[in-house]
Amino acid sequence: MDTTKTADPTAPEAETAEPQAADAAEASADIKDTAAETAEAPESAPSDEDLGEDDLLDELDDSGEQSDGVGAAASAVVAAGLGLVALSGSWVSRVFAERQTLVGQIESVNAATTEAKIEALYGDAWHMTALVNGVLSTLALLLAVFVLARPAFGAPGRTLPTWVRAVSWAAVALGALGVLLFGLMYFDILAPLPKAA
Repeated sequence: MDTTKTADPTAPEAETAEPQAADAAEASADIKDTAAETAEAPESAPSDEDLGEDDLLDELDDSGEQSDGVGAAASAVVAAGLGLVALSGSWVSRVFAERQTLVGQIESVNAATTEAKIEALYGDAWHMTALVNGVLSTLALLLAVFVLARPAFGAPGRTLPTWVRAVSWAAVALGALGVLLFGLMYFDILAPLPKAA
């Protein structure tokens, strides 16, 4: 009877498989740790040093365009407001007219004719009102024209937003109407002074 022991052929393979499995487990644990650290680390914003010169110039151009747009919008609104106030009557024109009325009352004492008294008491005050409101209308017109013309001269290629152009054109219309109306009133064409009988 042969009592020779036969060696187990799978024994060496089992011994080498155990270190390989341990190495694979360690590698997968390292990969998981690296992934976790990457996910937790916040992404840092690029600094000025990381940005190129072209990027910095683009940022400056964007900020300049925004400031230009805000200035144009504010100017258009102010121009439209001035034109509307001039047509409806401003507090400034009323104060000047009342002052001129007081001056006319003082001067009417020495007026020789009835027409001179009417001119001193009423005509000068009306003319002063027309003059002040005409100046406001002129300012509104000039400001609106400046807003509309600035992109063509100052920054070619840039266009104003639609609503800014609309408000500017409305201010142009109000200003032009005011200049025409108050010019006719100042020179006694639209509403001449009444004549004494």
